[in-house]
Amino acid sequence: MTEQQIREQFFRTRDAAAAIAARTACVDELVRQRWRWLPSEVALVAVGGYGRSELFPYSDIDLLILTRDEKTQLAIQEPLAIFLRDLWDDGLRISQSVHTPQECNQIDAGNAELAVSLLDRRRLAGSEELFSQIRDPREDLGRNIVQLTNERHGRYQNTIYHLEPNVKDAPGGLRDLQVLRWLSKLGAGDQDLPRGVPVLFQIRCFLHYLAGRDDNKLTFERQEEIAMLSGAASPETLMREYYRAVRNIARLANRRLDRFESKRSSLFSNFRDRTTKLSNSDFSVLHGAVFLRVSVGLESDPSLMIRLFEFVGRHGLPLAPDTEERVDRAMPAFARWVETQHSLWAAFRDILRLPHAAVALRAMHETHALEAIFPELRDMEALVIHDFYHRYTVDEHTLVTIETLLGLAVLKDDTFGELAKETDELDLLTTALLFHDVGKATPDESHPVVSSRTAARALLRCGISERELGVVHFLIVAHLEMSAIMNSRDLSDPATMRDLAAKTGTVERLKLLTLMTYADISSVNPAAMTPWRRQLLWNLYTRTYAELTRELTARTSLPDTQTDPQLREFLEGLPPRYLRTHNQDEIQGHLRLAQQSRDKGVAASLTKSAAWVLDVVADDRPFLFASIAATLSSFGFNILKAEAFSNAHGKAIDRFTFADPTRTLELNPDEGNQLTRTVVRAIRGETNVDQLLAKRPKVKADPRALAAASTSFDNEASPSATLIQLTTQDRPALLYDLASAISKRGGNIEVVLVDTEAKKAIDVFYITKGSEKLSDQDAREMTDALAEIARSV
Repeated sequence: MTEQQIREQFFRTRDAAAAIAARTACVDELVRQRWRWLPSEVALVAVGGYGRSELFPYSDIDLLILTRDEKTQLAIQEPLAIFLRDLWDDGLRISQSVHTPQECNQIDAGNAELAVSLLDRRRLAGSEELFSQIRDPREDLGRNIVQLTNERHGRYQNTIYHLEPNVKDAPGGLRDLQVLRWLSKLGAGDQDLPRGVPVLFQIRCFLHYLAGRDDNKLTFERQEEIAMLSGAASPETLMREYYRAVRNIARLANRRLDRFESKRSSLFSNFRDRTTKLSNSDFSVLHGAVFLRVSVGLESDPSLMIRLFEFVGRHGLPLAPDTEERVDRAMPAFARWVETQHSLWAAFRDILRLPHAAVALRAMHETHALEAIFPELRDMEALVIHDFYHRYTVDEHTLVTIETLLGLAVLKDDTFGELAKETDELDLLTTALLFHDVGKATPDESHPVVSSRTAARALLRCGISERELGVVHFLIVAHLEMSAIMNSRDLSDPATMRDLAAKTGTVERLKLLTLMTYADISSVNPAAMTPWRRQLLWNLYTRTYAELTRELTARTSLPDTQTDPQLREFLEGLPPRYLRTHNQDEIQGHLRLAQQSRDKGVAASLTKSAAWVLDVVADDRPFLFASIAATLSSFGFNILKAEAFSNAHGKAIDRFTFADPTRTLELNPDEGNQLTRTVVRAIRGETNVDQLLAKRPKVKADPRALAAASTSFDNEASPSATLIQLTTQDRPALLYDLASAISKRGGNIEVVLVDTEAKKAIDVFYITKGSEKLSDQDAREMTDALAEIARSV
């Protein structure tokens, strides 16, 4: 078959194994034809993937040319060069090396990668005698394999969870599959392949054919293409199968690596560890891992499984690979035993109260013991949320939320850590987190509602009390409330606090919900809980706490306007919200900016707290807010929140809170002065903001994101302003375009809350017109105008 015929057959049958075998046979034939002019005393050997007869569509052709000595190497230089040139002319990517058998037998000390490639060797042509002189590798080559694998895993942060993974080199990928094969040849495990390998083979074939080269990165674009070509129901379905496959490979590879390492331990070390004080009649601790005693039978006493995870939760030690395999074998018996039990809740709750409960829960999940107790959790196994924001599968996100929550309790001098220490119901909160997203497997319903219903069914079966279930139910149903308020409501609006206080009802529930929100946001992706979001959440908690306890946060001392006529003049006409949202130091700072603005009509200052804050006081004018937004965007900053006020004397006070993702201001102190100068020039019309924005890189339109763009208005949420919420693809100058459109239609922006989830922008505007809310008709027209912008790039 030709390469083109192999491609056509693969796209027709989707049989990756057949395509790989066919390409290997095709290349074998071509290579042997070109080799026929080389002398018979030289051997041609396939190594690496080619040696395994696993040539993917655009994989390199790894060749080893074996010669008897250097004299022979010199003699074949010219015919060898012709051989390699002809193969390149045939369209093959050749990677070759020339060695003697003696060099191959010693090379592991100086070149581990070549030594490893020799584990997969296959004679193609030439001297069989020379080929037979290559000895089987020594066991100490395993050390090189372990080191190379750990270094490679480190380049991928030691996790399988990547939004756009490399299917070859990332943990759990095809390279780890080869690690399993190599270690089996060195005596560390059998050669049984883990489940899911055909999925990875198929994905990699598609990646190569679609790119026309050796491309192994499964980008979002490729996920959509391959889902369609492979017959998967959706990209989410494809990625779910991918994660199931790599999870199996990664777990087995880690077991084999650990087992290989443990074989190298001395007898003295074995004796020392077996006598550790942690060991008991059921379990022993060896090299920091938990082993079952030889006499212990999990199949005959399934309740021992619960004691095993209690041991892990008490001491925080991982299960040894041997223990994991024994647990795997006993799992069917354990699942049958669980079905006969109706009061497992007490034992499960005891595990949740142990100091290393998170370690125990992860071990239970990885061995499927958790799903044996709660089969409902299988619905979220490897479930994917297909966007640039959610880093983890739903089940991994769940475990990370629990690890984040329980990690708070050991933090010192941390506000959320102290909050975690104040509650006695972290076990119930952990249970709520365990089930809070299981409803995402049912996309047609509200997932908190489905999650709560699922949790009730599972927990009642295990014997939870009605009171405990009530707490869990509240937390699951309400787990998105605080996040939604942070993203879409003005935290200085008393109505916001009253609404949340009414929903929580008690201080204890408020504390639990705050901790749940902290853990949930922190575990969406490693960068989700920014200092700004952390501060917003804490402010929301403290202000709602004050509302619940009636300790109202009215100022104890308002600015003294009687003795300061300049301050009195500055405050005239400013809305009550200004005094409610700014302390005396901030008000005095604005007053100084107002005084500085008399000459040029504008003054600005830059400060740093949880985020960067730009304060501007200027003579009020159309598009003032939009000009500031454009300038910040032109510097590459991400605006988090902005608010605008104006007094009776025509002074506008605008405050922008923003993030500096590249740390430009921190690393270049002079850049702050450049920013404020540019803001002043833009407001005065001395700098064209459109030209500033033209320097920003253009964003490629995402048709799906633009099609899903949404806008809506709410005239009930705030007593003094109309709320317009917009969700669309994020891009530079988006806020500038939106603010300009609002100004053109006579709207005044009181507050804007800006949030981004990867490539998605979520903006909420508090808008007035003539110091009043918009009429429904005006709000509808304004919303339609912003929708036009949301659907364009």
